Amino acid sequence: MTEFPEGFLWGVATAGHQTEGGNTAGDTWFLENVHPTLFREPSGPACRSYDRYEEDLDLAAGMGLNAYRFSVEWARVEPARGEVSTTALDHYERVVDAALARGLAPVVTFNHFTSPHWFSAAGSWLAPDAADRFADQVDRVVARFGDRIHTAVTLNEPNLEQLLQAGGKLPPAAEQLKVDMLAAAARAAGTERYFSSNVIPAAFQDEFREAFTIAHRAGRAAAKARRADLPVGISLAVAHEVARPGGEARRDARRAAVYDHWLRVAREDDFVGVQNYETLFHGPDGEVVPDGARNGMGSVIDPGSLAGAVRYAHEVSGVPVLVTEHGLQTDDDAQRAAFLPATLDRLATEIDAGTPVLGYCHWTLLDNFEWIFGYGPKLGLVAVDRETFTRTPKPSATVYADCVRRARGGRRTAGERRDLPVPA
Repeated sequence: MTEFPEGFLWGVATAGHQTEGGNTAGDTWFLENVHPTLFREPSGPACRSYDRYEEDLDLAAGMGLNAYRFSVEWARVEPARGEVSTTALDHYERVVDAALARGLAPVVTFNHFTSPHWFSAAGSWLAPDAADRFADQVDRVVARFGDRIHTAVTLNEPNLEQLLQAGGKLPPAAEQLKVDMLAAAARAAGTERYFSSNVIPAAFQDEFREAFTIAHRAGRAAAKARRADLPVGISLAVAHEVARPGGEARRDARRAAVYDHWLRVAREDDFVGVQNYETLFHGPDGEVVPDGARNGMGSVIDPGSLAGAVRYAHEVSGVPVLVTEHGLQTDDDAQRAAFLPATLDRLATEIDAGTPVLGYCHWTLLDNFEWIFGYGPKLGLVAVDRETFTRTPKPSATVYADCVRRARGGRRTAGERRDLPVPA
């Protein structure tokens, strides 16, 4: 693997609701606990990262990383409309300062799917004042510690539902359960309707895309008003779409349905975040499923997927790419340990070919709460005991640390640990 550009961000990505635990004022928490629910289990204490964030930062620094992506949970900062918690803002300021103290550049996401319950009960992103309320949240965060944020992401994967529905990933029964869950949530909240950012019925996709677009622009403007030089972008779910002979029209139609609107929006931004987990192969009559080892999502494991997604995102947007998420869902950590260096080799080749990439944040640091799938899927570099919450680095954590060291020409960082597990 060749050396990556100077200033390249090497990090891990996390999200508040998935790791912090006890996010009781959030809409996701509310949906986890209604009946019927699409969620396999409630998030509960998650990984207890709200209290153990310094331990998590130590793990990231111990791998020789220089970046840490996390979300500021709006539901904690504004648990009721107009009631701002200085305690929560104090907490996230401590997280930022603790990251900086360990040499980790804070990459802050303003909304990683979960929003306040009051916001979603009032119409979510479709409410007339939704973008203004989001801009207010961005403003208060940047006002508090924006001078210490390295990079900011407004919204996480606003195209996720389009990706899932365009690919037929949600069976009709799951779509109906989603509708039934949201109806139950509306009844329980005493409101006309209830939505959440990653639980959107198919009939509302177009409305949400427009609302997310307005909110992203409002959030970016709020951040820039406080700090004009803060790099701001949006993170998108981007599969590598490959056309087999005769499958070009199908591939292009999917790109147009899932990515192209957002990549055009990103032309106004400082970068576009790419979150890549799979390669999809298109033939003239539908998706082609090649032979090969598969990840936990059922997709073929393809180390070239990330480079392909990054290339397309830059070609359409024209702005630099930040890999805000990339990983492998698997219970077999040996697969992850082999997948990481192969992927990063191909990413290095793509950068050498001229595609501007600002950094790579692996999803994720900890085995955590993976939304409707609960604690089943494993994507972390670090295992978490569900009873004691003890963190145990996996062999893939050592492999990632070794990749980063080689990418830097063998240089170690001050906080890097020598006692991570030896790869099997």
